Amino acid sequence: MSDIDQLHQLGAQSALPNEPSVSILEKVDNPHSSVDYHIRFTCPEFTSICPKTGQPDFAHLVIDYIPRLSIVESKSLKLYLHSYRNHGAFHEDCTIQIAKDIAEVISPLWLRIGGFWYPRGGIPIDIFYQTGEKPSYVWVPEMGVPPYRGRG
Repeated sequence: MSDIDQLHQLGAQSALPNEPSVSILEKVDNPHSSVDYHIRFTCPEFTSICPKTGQPDFAHLVIDYIPRLSIVESKSLKLYLHSYRNHGAFHEDCTIQIAKDIAEVISPLWLRIGGFWYPRGGIPIDIFYQTGEKPSYVWVPEMGVPPYRGRG
């Protein structure tokens, strides 16, 4: 049975999960597993909540990876990311846990995430993580998210 036959969310109505869980993420066979190439997911409207105050936190996430045998199924990633909407966790925890969960599911050759968090209390926090050295022969563009500049 191929990975595509085991998808539960794609092509079906899916409720928004209440809490993030690695089980939400689904994978499919990489159609070009003999080639090293780059995949980017951008989530400019990521939300979670502060675990102490319950106030909303907003981020622009950029997830880059070089797949091996599997790729992330995008609908499951959307549901997974949206499951953080009512989840209380600090910026660092959200950003790193997302990367670790994706890596656990697909075992990529390389993965990085940039979490560009919008300021609350006057301080933007940016979180960056990667699983190792990026192969030099694979083109991966810059993340393209400018540093926070305020209203100017």
